[in-house]
Amino acid sequence: MHESERHRVILSAIEGRSVATVQDFVGLTGASEATIRRDVAALHAQKKLRRVRGGAETLRAPAPGAVIGESLAEKQSRNAAEKLAIGRLAASLCEEGDALILNGGTTTFAMVHFLTIARLTIFTNSFPIAQHLLQHSTASVHLPAGMVYRDQGLVLSPFEADGIAHFRARRMFMGAQAISSLGFAESDTLIIQSEQRLMRQADELIVLADASKFEARSSYLIAPLERAHIIVTDDRIDDRSAAMIEAAGPRLLVAQTTGAAR
Repeated sequence: MHESERHRVILSAIEGRSVATVQDFVGLTGASEATIRRDVAALHAQKKLRRVRGGAETLRAPAPGAVIGESLAEKQSRNAAEKLAIGRLAASLCEEGDALILNGGTTTFAMVHFLTIARLTIFTNSFPIAQHLLQHSTASVHLPAGMVYRDQGLVLSPFEADGIAHFRARRMFMGAQAISSLGFAESDTLIIQSEQRLMRQADELIVLADASKFEARSSYLIAPLERAHIIVTDDRIDDRSAAMIEAAGPRLLVAQTTGAAR
């Protein structure tokens, strides 16, 4: 990964969270600790972040607002290398001029690092994704009306008149807290409301989920497996989960992470 790309990843990783460690950055970029420490020192000198013992912290206050579930910061570094590989593969499905929907989440956030060059129109309910795209891309960025929930970095509203119905996308890229034979699940009904409205506005649904999501459990279903057109995961997926997806009908894409930094 080129130095400028590593710097973008490092700055993205501390958006919406108070601090990230050198190991977090190693997992995201695949670079060595020594390289990451030099990058952090350079960004500190450029006053783009603050170097702290063992890592770095943002110079800005966290974005403004909570729903049930882990915060974005808690999930950010978990399976980071896998999420980055999934994000890269998912971004390769996008074409110049596409209109896309990206829901909030750490796996969809990993995808935006690879959307910085193409001219795209993107609707997202993720405040950090919108911030990143505005700072690092030429994409046209649209947000729904609603309240910003700080911990999850989401813009959510219980009302239908939030602007979602006026956007049409070729594809929606969505994360999930858990995946089972029953479908895709989340932990909060307000998140599910938002995602189901977003799903109605896209021609195709692409679900991004690292392999750990096939072992996770959550109470509320968003949609059945067959609702997805494509599921993108990493190469740790087991045969049982792969067979489950094949039986349900979505196309399975597997991002290769063998040898990636953990």
